[in-house]
Amino acid sequence: MIIEDIDHIHIEVRDRSAAADWYNRVLGLVQHAKLAVWADDPMGPLILGTPSGKPLLSLFARDAKPSTRDATVAFRTSGIQFCKFVSSLDTMALTNRNGETLTAEHVRDHDLSWSLYFVDPDGNRIELTTYDYDFVRDQLRGIE
Repeated sequence: MIIEDIDHIHIEVRDRSAAADWYNRVLGLVQHAKLAVWADDPMGPLILGTPSGKPLLSLFARDAKPSTRDATVAFRTSGIQFCKFVSSLDTMALTNRNGETLTAEHVRDHDLSWSLYFVDPDGNRIELTTYDYDFVRDQLRGIE
């Protein structure tokens, strides 16, 4: 057995359409065109992916309950995109799992990578991360 890649991750949301809109606005994810038929079933998945067509998330309509475990979906991006995201935080009104509004102060330095942690409207934990360490370090010095 040789795994090629993670295909997609299932997450539970109260409203698939509202969640899809949020993931589009915040992370630029779009409904996967070839797999859209699965969303015709109210209990089936609404698949979101990258604009180039890589599936990433399967949104399932369920009674979303607060997470009881430390499950986080991490998305990797370039250093440039990470810094653009940090610069736009004041317009997105994102919060972390403690309910604090996300700011540049919440960027975490992991010595080899940089990350931001936040939650979607259903409480699913999201991480945005980049391994362009030196680039982001130099850019963040300009923000401070």
